Amino acid sequence: MPRTESHGEGSLTMAGEDYIESIFRLMEEGRVNDEGAVRSVDVADDLGVSKASVSKALTYLKESGMVEQARYGRVKLTPAGADYARDVWRRHRALRKFLMIELGVEPETADEEACLMEHDLSADTMNRLYAYLEAHGVTVEV
Repeated sequence: MPRTESHGEGSLTMAGEDYIESIFRLMEEGRVNDEGAVRSVDVADDLGVSKASVSKALTYLKESGMVEQARYGRVKLTPAGADYARDVWRRHRALRKFLMIELGVEPETADEEACLMEHDLSADTMNRLYAYLEAHGVTVEV
C-alpha cells in the first residue's frame, strides 16, 4: 500500500519527494540566502543530478504548490511543501536509525535503503515504527 493516504491527493512522486527533501535539508543546514531560499545548483549537487533535471522537477513542484522560485533560480518551500518535506525527512531518519541500530546495517547502506523505503510505507506502518523506536529510547524528530 503506497503512502498516499498521509498526504492525500497532493502526494508527490518518489522523485518529487526526493527534491523537496533535498531542499528541506539544505534549508536546515543553513545553505540559504537572506530570504531563506536555496540555489537550484545546490539541489543538483546534493542529489547528483543535472541542473536541467532540477529545473524540470521545480516546474512540477511549483505546479504542485510545494515550492516557490524567485528570480535567478533561488527556491524555497511553501508551508505545505515544508510540512511534506519534514514528514519525508523524518521517515528517512527513522528508517535509517532502525536499519543501523536494530539490524546493524552500515550507515551508507542504511541511508541509501532508507531513501528507497521512505516513499512507500503506509502512514500506519511509519507510526508503528516511530512508536517502536520511541519505546526503545530512540527519538526521531526534525
